[in-house]
Amino acid sequence: MNQNKIKKSVTRGHIYEKRAEKYLTDNGYLILEKNWQAGHKEIDLIAEKDNTIVFIEVKGSATEKFGHPAEKVDRRKRENLINAAEQYIIDKNLHDRNFRFDLITFLDNRLEYYPDAFQRE
Repeated sequence: MNQNKIKKSVTRGHIYEKRAEKYLTDNGYLILEKNWQAGHKEIDLIAEKDNTIVFIEVKGSATEKFGHPAEKVDRRKRENLINAAEQYIIDKNLHDRNFRFDLITFLDNRLEYYPDAFQRE
């Protein structure tokens, strides 16, 4: 992949994350973290609503040429997100809270929100 495509992809990713963040705050979520990292694993957004900590993955695509963006959150990606979330819970001492994993996708610039998109298998 050439540098221009990488830059466009990163810029588009940041735009999707900003739009997801706005959607969440407009719907009563408090954003706790953006791009939180545990080693090489990253959680795009961590939010809170109704005493629940929500770990949010954001994926986008201009077309379905290579499948729906939700399909990019495969078993390995889910495991990485779960492992990073467990580290966050330990680091912040949040063992007494409720948690869930949500997914926000953008397809052809349209936001789709999937609360409780996956759980530990």
